[in-house]
Amino acid sequence: MDILKTVLNQLKDKQNIFLTGGAGVGKTTLTREIIQSFHDDAKKVAKLASTGMAATLIDGQTLHSFLDLGIANDVEDLEQNAKYNIKKKIKKLISSMDLIVIDEISMVSDTLFEMIELRLEQAEFDGVLLVVGDFLQLPPVVRGGGEVRFAFESSSWENFKFSKVELTHIYRTNDIRFIELLSEVRGGFVDESVHNHLNEYIKPLPEDLSEFTYLFGKNISAQMHNKAQLDFVEGERFVKEAQIIKHKKDSKDTEIERFMNDARIEKELELKIGVPVLFTRNSWNYFNGERAKIVNIDSTYVYVQKNDGVVIKLETMPQSKSIWKQKTINKKIEMVEDELFSIYQYPIKLAYAITIHKSQGMSIEDLIIQTNEIFAPSQFYVALSRSSKPTRLNLIAPSRQWHSIVYVDAKALEFVRDI
Repeated sequence: MDILKTVLNQLKDKQNIFLTGGAGVGKTTLTREIIQSFHDDAKKVAKLASTGMAATLIDGQTLHSFLDLGIANDVEDLEQNAKYNIKKKIKKLISSMDLIVIDEISMVSDTLFEMIELRLEQAEFDGVLLVVGDFLQLPPVVRGGGEVRFAFESSSWENFKFSKVELTHIYRTNDIRFIELLSEVRGGFVDESVHNHLNEYIKPLPEDLSEFTYLFGKNISAQMHNKAQLDFVEGERFVKEAQIIKHKKDSKDTEIERFMNDARIEKELELKIGVPVLFTRNSWNYFNGERAKIVNIDSTYVYVQKNDGVVIKLETMPQSKSIWKQKTINKKIEMVEDELFSIYQYPIKLAYAITIHKSQGMSIEDLIIQTNEIFAPSQFYVALSRSSKPTRLNLIAPSRQWHSIVYVDAKALEFVRDI
């Protein structure tokens, strides 16, 4: 039976679902199809995630803003900040939803998940919950070096009685041997075979680094590499400024800047003829992470040539931030998504370097991974799984042993194995 049909039937029967699977198996694609199906049936969908960047990947908003959690880290914080009791408008908003989607569930902590359950109970939410993600990818952010605790460690997890749907077919690459390596790395497993296979990707780097995209763990490293490579290219520098349209006059500049960073939108996109770029969106004629080269620039368009020789004329595309608001439609008060602001920019960024975090959702053919900036569990797996063409994958020789780079959180591994 078609997986989309199966999931939709379960959701329509009010069965909460945990949609999971490794990188590149199509979780985001299926999630978008589910959301679209609900929209087609005139159903209301809240698209949420714990971080701003994860939220922008599904054109949604953060859990904290939608659920009115303020800066609280747990239920105790809600009480101390006078946020424990639900506001009438938040109750009405949550209760009006037919489906709540929480993407990148691996980044949701146990205490945040408890606050989610609290708000849904307070709102007498009668819809259905879809949580999406892989606990063997990026974990919750913990400030001050505290213990990482996942959503599944909360008693609330059991209360939702999730039906698990696991996707297993990797679409990003059809290299069977590399797919097997990804499976081992996802589980944090390193033996002599895995060690030797990883070493095969440690090769002399080409003199022309512009052919490849560097994946760094740190933002400053990616910024410096992009600047150095762009400076090296001769020719006129073109700066394309993002166009910001405020639909609501009280939209704050700080909020707009944060959204641009989360959505990978360049405030000032610096380009030169001949430089390589990555697409940052999906379209019918290009995909997120696909590489191209700038061949012409004018006042309105940027012309890029893909590796297959096809030239695409790009114009600026909008990306908008919305919030749910009450509006009177046909004399009835309804909850509708209302746009706060839209940002118009070309859907590309320099291809020289990007951080592992900002490469989420991308499929990159020509890749160099800086292994010495791996600092978190499952981070190396996230980086390695961006590769869509293993023959064009290069690993920087690590200064540590592979087992100290290929590692996962033991609790996450046990949970994934148990389910």
